[in-house]
This record gives sequence, structure tokens and C-alpha cells, in this order.
Amino acid sequence: MKDFDKLWDYNNPAGTEIKFRNLLQEIKNSGDMPAYLQLQTQIARTLGLQMKFDEAHSLLDEVENNLTENSGAEKVRYLLERGRVFNSSGQKEKSRELFLKAYELSKQTGEDNYAVDAAHMMGIVETGDESLRWNEIAVKDAEASDVPNARNWLGSLYNNTGWTYFDMKDYDKALTVFTKCQKWYEEKERPPETAIAKWSIAKTLRMMDKTDDALEIQLTLLKNIEDGKAGSDGYVFEELMECYLLKNEKEKAAEYAGKAYELLSKDIWVAKNEKDKLERLKKISNKIFI
Repeated sequence: MKDFDKLWDYNNPAGTEIKFRNLLQEIKNSGDMPAYLQLQTQIARTLGLQMKFDEAHSLLDEVENNLTENSGAEKVRYLLERGRVFNSSGQKEKSRELFLKAYELSKQTGEDNYAVDAAHMMGIVETGDESLRWNEIAVKDAEASDVPNARNWLGSLYNNTGWTYFDMKDYDKALTVFTKCQKWYEEKERPPETAIAKWSIAKTLRMMDKTDDALEIQLTLLKNIEDGKAGSDGYVFEELMECYLLKNEKEKAAEYAGKAYELLSKDIWVAKNEKDKLERLKKISNKIFI
């Protein structure tokens, strides 16, 4: 029962919620209150990923009311998930304080995995140099730990660091880190994450005016989709559109804009937070090139 974290499918938070709720009463009946509270925090996380923020906070209120001065991992996970819900709902300032507390408590209690998680979340809510500083802390903690779950964060941390450099328009450094990320995931034999790293490399190359190199990688990812080795990906289609626009191949750009719009418009996060992106995809799909 304590291995419920293995049931996580981050691509299907609704399905994961059902799995977790099916275990909830059994764990409660076992009398293992720390495990019960930890499971509740993970149910709250599934709710946050479904943008059911009020429900997530309500469940976390229940967890908070059952925490004690001696609470360890359950308190750390409460702080992490409360912070994630605030961050996902656009309340970054509230999330920052919680992630910092989670990091400090994790270090005090020797919870390496959650310390890296908290540092990684600090890297997300911060920007620029401060984001890089926290990513470096997270990488250092992960590499120094002998806990497998802590070391397993390295791929995500390389990815986040790459995007921080990307946002700072330091594309050379972004490319270096994304390449390191790709190699790490390849060594771990994790094809979906490897594909994301390749996509990130390609987007960076496009920003460096290396359109042909970027397009070559995106077409390789497209072939994997067409061969059934990967699911359809709106972000791959979007990047194909961007590459073909730069090459002035407007028919192909419109084709992939339509495919990108079809998928990304169904993504609840994109629909809420990136309306301009969707409007642009829709226009280009209708061959309105502005």
C-alpha cells in the first residue's frame, strides 16, 4: 500500500485520482496515518492537474488539520502540493513560500527526494539567475544523494535548466543542457522523455536560425508519430508549422497549424493560458498569414 506513488500517470490525472481513491479507505483502516495523509496530498495533486483548484485546497485543508509537530514526509508533501496548486492557479507568490519551507524541512528530515522536488519547484517559480541557482541546488542535491528517487530527478532538472537558459535567450547554453538531457534519458531508455528533449533541441535550433536542422529533428519525431511509436503531439505539429513558415512553405505550414490547433485546443491548460497561441494557429490553418 505504501507504494501507491507507482500508480502515478501524470498524463492521466483523472485516472490516477480514481486509483488513489480506491486505496484511500484501505490505508486509513490500516492505521498508517502518515501514509494516509501522503496519499491525500497526491489526490490533491491529481485535482490540481485537472484544474479543480478549490477541491484540491479543500482536501489539503483536511491534511493540514491532521498534521502534528512530529509530522515528517507527510508535512513536506503537504507543503509541496499546496504550493503546486497555488502555482498552477497563478498564485506564484504564495507557492514560493511553501516550496521554500518544503525544501528546508526536507533537508532537516533527510527526505532527499522531496528536497530535490522542492528545489526543482523553486527553480520553476523563480526566473533568470535565481531560477538557475535553484536548479543548480537541485542538481547538486540529486547527484549527491544515494536515494534512487532523488537521482531520478536529474532528467527533469536538465530540462528545466535548459528552458531557463532558453527564456534568457542564451540559446547556446540551452542547447548544451538539452543535449545533456537527451543523453540522460536515452541512457535510462525512456523514449517519451527522450523525444521531448529532441523537440527542445529542435526548437532551440530554430531560434538560432538553424531551421533546416530543426526541421530534420521535428520530421523524425513526426515519423515516430506516423509509425505509431508515439502519440500525436500538438507541439510537434506547431514546430513543424513554425519551420515551414520560415521556409515560406505556406501550404505545409497551414496543414500543420490545423493539426496543432485540433490537439492543443483540447488541452485545458493551453485553452485557458495560451489563447493567443490558439488564435494564431487557427488563423494560419485558414491560410491567414499575418
